[in-house]
Amino acid sequence: MDKRIAKYLMQVEKPARYIGGEYNLPNMDKPCKCKFCLCFVDIYEVGMSNVGINILYDILNTDKDIVCERCFAPWPDMGDILRKNKIPLGSLETGTELRNFDIVGFSIPYELSYTNVLYMMDLANIPFRAKDRDESYPIIIGGGPASANPEPFIDFFDAFFIGEGEETDLEFCKLNIKYKGNKKKILEEASKINGIYVPSLCNVVAGINTTKVVKSIVKDLDKMQFPRKPLVPNMEIVHDRGVLELYRGCYAGCRFCQACFFYRPIRYRESDTLIGIFQDIVKNSGYDEVSLSSLSTGDYENVVSLIENMNELATKENVALQMPSMRLDSFTKKLLTNARINSLTFAPEAGTQRLRNVINKNITDEDIDTSMKIAFELGYRTIKLYFMLGLPTETDEDVLAIVDIVKKIRKIYSETTKRKDLFINVSTAMFIPKPATPFQWVEQISEAEMYRKQDMLKKELFYIKGVHYSWHGAGSSVLEGIFARGDRSLSYAIERAYNLGCYFDSWSEYFKLDLWNQALSECNVDTQKFTGLHDIDKPTPWDFIDFGVTKEYLIKEYKKALIGEVTPPCKYKCNGCGANKLGACRMFEGEENK
Repeated sequence: MDKRIAKYLMQVEKPARYIGGEYNLPNMDKPCKCKFCLCFVDIYEVGMSNVGINILYDILNTDKDIVCERCFAPWPDMGDILRKNKIPLGSLETGTELRNFDIVGFSIPYELSYTNVLYMMDLANIPFRAKDRDESYPIIIGGGPASANPEPFIDFFDAFFIGEGEETDLEFCKLNIKYKGNKKKILEEASKINGIYVPSLCNVVAGINTTKVVKSIVKDLDKMQFPRKPLVPNMEIVHDRGVLELYRGCYAGCRFCQACFFYRPIRYRESDTLIGIFQDIVKNSGYDEVSLSSLSTGDYENVVSLIENMNELATKENVALQMPSMRLDSFTKKLLTNARINSLTFAPEAGTQRLRNVINKNITDEDIDTSMKIAFELGYRTIKLYFMLGLPTETDEDVLAIVDIVKKIRKIYSETTKRKDLFINVSTAMFIPKPATPFQWVEQISEAEMYRKQDMLKKELFYIKGVHYSWHGAGSSVLEGIFARGDRSLSYAIERAYNLGCYFDSWSEYFKLDLWNQALSECNVDTQKFTGLHDIDKPTPWDFIDFGVTKEYLIKEYKKALIGEVTPPCKYKCNGCGANKLGACRMFEGEENK
């Protein structure tokens, strides 16, 4: 661990965040030609729950020429100690200062983590902007889900990775080894690789990048390395279990969902491969629970037979198999009886069938009724329901229909069990128009309208017994909407907000809307430019990225949404989104799967 902070560990909230040395730690002392620090812009408990971080860490450390260490954002109590004692931020494994690595890579999962990039750079004594860093500093790269539109913060990076990083991270490290000490040459060669965006080499006209970058993907997921000896954290983390990724992509085509379109084409790990990885995770980690992960786990082909086979192994090892939330249209009694689920989580997203058709949520009222009855017959007493507010074309009737769904579920429970002890947790998030989706052009509702809809729903749900209502903050949702569709001009507002004291913005206790509004005002940001209705005929800041899914397809889906026309899931028939050009999209085979 970092010996410089050892004497301060008992002064912070959770010392285990900073000690490292986890079980299954790779050899950090091997001779290497490239030292890489993988930075996650949130705390240890969140970062260690991130599957992507663990995959990249495993792949890079397997290479004989690379040593990859980790760094997580220190909680403010430790951040204050580092500043006060002039200790530059270092890696978790050895305490090596970030600025002494060859490459520092930031994984950025969401828009409200942008200031934490600057927070970690500041603690590491690294200048924020790429133009202010000479050859004495490491190459700073970024990646993660935020790569759908990196423009608002791209000025802080030498390069940014668009798409999946398993192969591109490795290629970039090899370039660093080959041209070590020549940052310009490294970046020039990197810009020729699919998925690597080098902003200093791009042509920008009137604020719009005209240089095309093709998203990188892992074409054969089944053969791609997955951690079979995962790090076992020294403390409880957010998702404290083994994780097994079944497939990437999503068949559903929900028009608000960025991940659905961003991670296409759909690629599988085959059943035999998954069972082998499952056995290794159990043997090498000591976990008593393993979760099956994907965007919609219930949509994995032959998922019931996969779970039946895994359950045989799990029973022998006294390990529980955990399923995440499921789509209502992929939910079956046979699936539920073969998987352990402590509480059921469903996402109807909208209260009426009309609005579900608009967003292409291919579930019906009948799906909800049938799924609830199955759950209650099997003894479930707790249900979690997720909805979105502020969806395109939404009316007050659509919002209040959420209350009707809750009442109907309570009625089904009572009729099925002859009991009244059901607990329903209703959660709402605000719809945010995201790049790479059919709704990337729509208007985001105002903060005042967000509060009005939340209050309306809160008043109605208050009187229903056994219902708890929680909601996502309106102010942070507006800010997320600004940066989701932002351009390069916003980097100054991000920097100003950080200098005013904004960081850990995704944590409600640290989110400072007043300071963000001050920063946006001082930087003359016209927020309506980013949250208002966008013209489909005008270029967007992210148009330079080829996501696979074509802009023409997104426009087609957008127009279908406005008239409430649905597009069926692409399990059995390709809908022609365009993702196939990046790699073959897995379709279901056989009548038994229909």
